[in-house]
Amino acid sequence: MNAAITSTGQREFYSGAEEQTLSLDFLHRYLLGNYRDLYAATLALDINDHNAVLIVRHLLATATEATPGQRRAEGRLIARRLRLLPPQRVYRLFRELRRAKINNRRTRAIVREWLAGRPDPAFDAVKYRSAVKVAVRHAHLRPDGELGAFLFTPLKPAAYATPILETWRRAHYEQAALYDLPYTVAEGFAAKHGIARGRFLERIAPRLTRLERLRLQESGRETGAVKADLTTMPLTRLATYVLALSGKDRVRRREELTDALRAAARRTAGDQAGTWGAVAAVLDDSFSAYGSGQKRRRPLAVALACHFLLEALAADYTALWLSGRSDALLVHPYGPTPLGERILDGLERGPDRLVIVSDGWDNAPPGLAGEVLRIWRTRLDPDHTCAIVHLNPVYDAADFDVRRLAPTVPTAGIRDAEDLVALAGVARFAEGRSGFAELHAYLVRRVEDFLR
Repeated sequence: MNAAITSTGQREFYSGAEEQTLSLDFLHRYLLGNYRDLYAATLALDINDHNAVLIVRHLLATATEATPGQRRAEGRLIARRLRLLPPQRVYRLFRELRRAKINNRRTRAIVREWLAGRPDPAFDAVKYRSAVKVAVRHAHLRPDGELGAFLFTPLKPAAYATPILETWRRAHYEQAALYDLPYTVAEGFAAKHGIARGRFLERIAPRLTRLERLRLQESGRETGAVKADLTTMPLTRLATYVLALSGKDRVRRREELTDALRAAARRTAGDQAGTWGAVAAVLDDSFSAYGSGQKRRRPLAVALACHFLLEALAADYTALWLSGRSDALLVHPYGPTPLGERILDGLERGPDRLVIVSDGWDNAPPGLAGEVLRIWRTRLDPDHTCAIVHLNPVYDAADFDVRRLAPTVPTAGIRDAEDLVALAGVARFAEGRSGFAELHAYLVRRVEDFLR
């Protein structure tokens, strides 16, 4: 679960992309071969899209190794998970299945069911045309009417009765038509017609999705063509956006950015806001929080998002950044990782909960954090009056898991701060005090809730 939450097969600060990919691939194959039911049940957990796609692909590729009962259970889990994935990821999966020649009866049925459940097939055909063609061919489908004509002979009809298909046809020679198309499609037509970037962004702005607005706000800042409503953005995505801004911009927009982050945190906390009592958070902003060129500042973004969420959850909150900074909005990756000292500072305040958000590479001095936690848990607080949890946003390829600070403290992988509340509860299974029976019962409940 930790691996499926944190790893995306991309380079991390301490390991390269090839090492990450090999480690993750081995872990998937090991679990598939030895614990197939557990492996399939992982689809019901809060794992990332990359691992969800890998699990679906492996289950479909090894259909002959499953019992009839397993195939039925897996089919329901796969169908449900595919409905939750972004459509572009699902279409990419179908392309990979075709390339790998995975085309058993169950695979074709799942592709047909997913395509039949799409709310607007014509929209998909316009936005993901080549991918839809691959999926249709792989499932041996024959689309009727205009949709089939659009996929395979798009410019042959003189006109389409379906509005979006007709808009796409007219956009080849009529500039005004392209502004009624999805942004990613309209962008290509704008380049074809030689439309100035600023003018294009200004007119396409009403068609932009929430995340497209966030991505384009900075690139279109000079023209002011795109303005995103930051108060509606997901918390971790918003934290990533904030960290991509320069320090000068963060200071200039301090009130706007802080209000947006707090609004997202309150929305995420929901009815648990203010119920966590006294909370101390040890937050990693050391140099390794930069992540990598592929996952730039991702660990730091998770820590920043967790900071604002914990502030909303706590009745009394103390934030302890490793660098010693007190201004969360201006954090940046810098310096060593003195986790042990900051954990001591946090425990000294006598909180009800201590939450550590770090990649676990304690190096100033090495091993101090583990010793502090060991002595605290075994000598000073054996009754667990202070709940401690370590949330780690980075997959450790060498250990097939996230890096842990101490055996006496539960560690869980985290990708988005939005999952913090659920992960703080699930982390107890990593502590070793819960048995396999309890874990199995937990998974059964999650699968039932997921399918319901």
